[in-house]
Amino acid sequence: MNQDLGLRILGRIMDWGDERAREEFRWIQLMARLKYDGYRDFQAGMRFIESLVTWLQQFKQSEREIAYHFVRQTLVYIGSSEMQHLVEQFYPRTVHERLIWTVAKDRGIPTYRVLADAHLEVEQLRRQTLFMGLSDGARIDILRQSNAGRLTNEQFVVATQVDGEKWKDLISNLQSDLKNTDARFRLIYLIDDFAGTGMSFIRYDVENEMWKGKLKRFYGSVNAALEAMGEGSIFTPEWELCIHYYIASAQSKGFINKRLKEMQNSLEINGQAKTTYSSFGTVLPNSLPLDPHDPFNNLTQNYYNDIIQTKHTDIGEVTHIGRGFGGCALPLALEHNTPNNSVALLWAESGEIDKNRRMAHAMRPLFRRRERHS
Repeated sequence: MNQDLGLRILGRIMDWGDERAREEFRWIQLMARLKYDGYRDFQAGMRFIESLVTWLQQFKQSEREIAYHFVRQTLVYIGSSEMQHLVEQFYPRTVHERLIWTVAKDRGIPTYRVLADAHLEVEQLRRQTLFMGLSDGARIDILRQSNAGRLTNEQFVVATQVDGEKWKDLISNLQSDLKNTDARFRLIYLIDDFAGTGMSFIRYDVENEMWKGKLKRFYGSVNAALEAMGEGSIFTPEWELCIHYYIASAQSKGFINKRLKEMQNSLEINGQAKTTYSSFGTVLPNSLPLDPHDPFNNLTQNYYNDIIQTKHTDIGEVTHIGRGFGGCALPLALEHNTPNNSVALLWAESGEIDKNRRMAHAMRPLFRRRERHS
């Protein structure tokens, strides 16, 4: 669709007068150009204005102003420049501080003395640190490029479920670089882009009395490798596990920290980390979730098709996911994908048939989501 045509259609479906239309068009064009057109999962030939026109038409005329106000005043969009900044700040703000703190603890000296008195220990520990992606959102490629000359390519792994041969290769490169056949990894960072509830990373299945999620699968992979290679073949005895999210909701930060402590105390497996830490590039404010009294909340309940519910969304313990997975109610879109913790009207797409083969609302996404199950 031609952009000018799209704007004219938008003015018509919103029933705006000329002055209001000119004001809104300026804002829409600016935001589309600066941010929203960069969304990766728009369909071919479609950008934000076309998507907005299509999205608004699913609502009744009397409700379109409510939906537009949500986009204009409430929507939070984190673009590529913001994400790149969070990735680039990860090492200097988080990893470097962890290295300094760890060496200070080992040497029993204040942190401000470390670079003067224990510079070589910091360099060695830096090489004994491994970075692993929990998903493609970890941006391992950007992380590696932004730390060229500081970290080696052999310190980055794009996934956490690694076989024995890969672990052997990683250890061999570590020992070669440090010129020490006894060298092992001391710090492991598991990295991901976003945590909405934290449940895909770590959760306890009460019915089956077992831990589940990405962390449990990571430990399963480690345990299998240790059984094949031998105890003490990958990590030092005092190795530590660090979890880092570039972005997290306030809810997920509390949930992850609580569950990490519980899992650390209850799970006994070979090769388990001595200590587990979490860190976050930025934590979204407690005030961000959509207020239940906001008029847009009614739209999330009324314009809904239960066919978008799956066994994966059931993990969030909320059946009706109009307010998003786990009922998080986030008005959030990330430039590379919209989290399902956001209100469903932002990302959900469906036909006109529900789970019971009855006619239902055909949901149209503003920012089409690419599914990523855990």
